Amino acid sequence: MSMPRPVRTFFRVVIAGVALLVLAACASQPTVATRNAVDLPRFMGTWHVIAHIPYFAERGHVASREEYTLRDSDKIAVRYVYQEGFNEPVQELESRGSVKAGTGNREWTLRFYAVIPAKLRILEVAPDYSWALIDYPGRDMGWIFGREPVMDDALYAELVKKMRDHGVNARQLVRVPQVPEQVGKEGFAPPKVP
Repeated sequence: MSMPRPVRTFFRVVIAGVALLVLAACASQPTVATRNAVDLPRFMGTWHVIAHIPYFAERGHVASREEYTLRDSDKIAVRYVYQEGFNEPVQELESRGSVKAGTGNREWTLRFYAVIPAKLRILEVAPDYSWALIDYPGRDMGWIFGREPVMDDALYAELVKKMRDHGVNARQLVRVPQVPEQVGKEGFAPPKVP
C-alpha cells in the first residue's frame, strides 16, 4: 500500500530538515583536526595539573605535573611527577607518546610501561600557551593544565566553562593542590597522605 503523494512529500521534507539540523550541529562545533594546529615544540615543557576528573591512577596526588620533551617530529617523552602528600617523596612515571597524523598535533597515544595505551586529546590551548584543556576521547576524563602551579580563580572558572563547552563533564573536575596552602580549601581534592 503506497502513501498518498502529499504524505510522502511531507516525510521527505521532515527527513531533509532533520538531516540539515544534524549537519548544522556538526558544523557548528569544529572537529579537533580542523581547528588551528598545536605548535608541538611550543607545547613541550612543564604543565602543572591544575584540575582533573579524578581516576585511580591520579587520585590523591599533589604538586602533580606533566613534562613533555619532543624526541622526533611526532614522538614525545612524557614524565608525570607527583607526590601523595606535601611531606611525601616525589615520585614519577615515564611514558612515551606519539602524535596521530592529520589531527593538527591534537591527538596523542601514550604508552605506559611500553604496552598500556592511553589516548589524549588537546581540546584548546591559550594563545600564549599558558594553559591547556585536555580530555581522553570516549572516556569521562579531563584535565586543566597551566604553566604556573597556581591559577587565578577567575581564569579557572572560565576554563571550567570552556571544558563544559567542549562536552567534558566539568562538574566532576576537582582542583589539584599544587602548594600546601591549597590543601583543605573548597574545590581542592584531598591528598592521599594528609
